[in-house]
Amino acid sequence: MQKIDLQPTEVLFLIGDTGTVGVVKVANEQMLFIGTPEKEEIVLYLEEDDLIAISSFGTGQKYEKAIKSMAYITREMESPIIVLPKDHPSSKRLQMVLSVGESVRLDCNITPGTHPEQDILCSCDSLSGLKIYKTKNGVNITGNTVNYKIEKL
Repeated sequence: MQKIDLQPTEVLFLIGDTGTVGVVKVANEQMLFIGTPEKEEIVLYLEEDDLIAISSFGTGQKYEKAIKSMAYITREMESPIIVLPKDHPSSKRLQMVLSVGESVRLDCNITPGTHPEQDILCSCDSLSGLKIYKTKNGVNITGNTVNYKIEKL
């Protein structure tokens, strides 16, 4: 298990061979809404140490900037999460997907953007199988050891 300290003002980048996952703390108690294909709205009640995990299907500065932007839109603007139907053609074009909650399991064998469950997130092969858990001062990551870096958000 990797224990990584993470402040609310920082973003943790998990760097895979063909993808990057960014993790930030929610930082404030808040509600976030999920729109489902069944035209329902699910309300998430979040604590300040819960996680926003954003998976991008690429590596490098372009994707890291996009992860920071998506974190801002989700955390600060409280933008709702939209879940697509499993057969939606746009899921093939998504460049990023996200999950919010206490923990998240990365999996390369799911269709991006189609899971209302917030404990699973599509990722690249090399990050698949990792599990990320919130802690008061950061995160714990189980699975293979992963390369990472931390930057100011």
